[in-house]
Amino acid sequence: MLRDENDSVELSGSTVFKDERKQAYLNPDGADRPLISPVPAATLDRARRYRLERLRLKMREWDCGALLLYDPVNIRYAFDSSNMSIWTMHNPSRYALILADGPAIIFEFEGAEHVNDGLPGIDEVRPAKSWIFFTAGNLIEPRLKAWADEIADLVTGNGGNRRIAVDRLEPSGAFELTERGFTLLDGQELAERARSIKSAEEIELMRWTIRVCEAGMARMYEVSERGRTEREIWAELHFENARSGGEWLETKLLTAGPRTNPWYQECSDYVIKRGEMISFDTDMIGPYGYCADLSRSWTAGHVAMNAKQKELYAAARDQIEHNLSVIRPGMTFREFNELSWRIPEKYQPYRYTLALHGTGMADEWPGVLLHPDFDPDFSGIIEESMVLNVESLIAEAGSESIKLETQVLITARGAERLDSFPWEEI
Repeated sequence: MLRDENDSVELSGSTVFKDERKQAYLNPDGADRPLISPVPAATLDRARRYRLERLRLKMREWDCGALLLYDPVNIRYAFDSSNMSIWTMHNPSRYALILADGPAIIFEFEGAEHVNDGLPGIDEVRPAKSWIFFTAGNLIEPRLKAWADEIADLVTGNGGNRRIAVDRLEPSGAFELTERGFTLLDGQELAERARSIKSAEEIELMRWTIRVCEAGMARMYEVSERGRTEREIWAELHFENARSGGEWLETKLLTAGPRTNPWYQECSDYVIKRGEMISFDTDMIGPYGYCADLSRSWTAGHVAMNAKQKELYAAARDQIEHNLSVIRPGMTFREFNELSWRIPEKYQPYRYTLALHGTGMADEWPGVLLHPDFDPDFSGIIEESMVLNVESLIAEAGSESIKLETQVLITARGAERLDSFPWEEI
């Protein structure tokens, strides 16, 4: 329980209010031990099958003969297949082809075919034909043509039409496919629209990722002391995620004191002073490949906030709570914007871009901008079974920044929070 002033500790003239509730988010079997997922294998299996069927559903709606995926996040969504994800984000060396009237094929990095053993959605594993400059060099052209011929033979040989949705592809690859008579569609849009509606099993997997993230946040809270660097505190989240089966952190957004404003500075070797605000955004890709995108702000040393910090924090909480209260399934993005919290003018120059965004295996569509930036032509509907993140960034000239964010499931009743790590008491 949060200590009251009679149960506080005096340090260097500052009253410490350490929130003991946050310790409950550490591993109850010992903070020195990793968290072990309790999610049954059957839940993961059902999530895998649901996700692949979501892609096939969108393919039918778009009248696609095939879906070609290079983005490792989309491949993970389709097959739960993961291999060197960060490396293949900038070295596209493995890919997936899902045929509308045929098999689902993974083209795997040579020598790593075994990483796909036992995955139920994969009908066939083939060696990838890589034509990136790193490995192909002056042989790009013949390798590229061999790659395009194989794709063309598979699509036409399985009776599909000549419309291929592709999430990302180098211009030369797109050229070779169009030269063979194929029409290319935006596979990233197709994939993100499929990913936007979650099954109950996906939510169970995501809840576990959030559990791991909140354990990491508790570790960060425990070491948020003067004399620490931003990087030291940020490393606690990396540590908990990695040892508990997670993947990576998408950003390095933890700063303190004057480095919180302007936002988007990456964590550094800045040595934190007592009473400075520590603000962060986890952007964590955790166990099962799901994202836990949570933001919190608290004072170094856990001392009481000063008057300005309290003012900013209260405004950030107001924004979060108001926007949570108005979200309903079936409302358009425009309707949400019209009902959303109005940021006071003095905070607007330092505002965050987004009011809310989708979340799944990463930050996803829709990204709904804050009301000063919202385009009324931006169309879409908040649907039941979406997962959205509701954001706030509050600062003014010369102040620190308060960053808060919560992750919610859209139900028939509105927004249900998936995270529970406590806000600060002010």
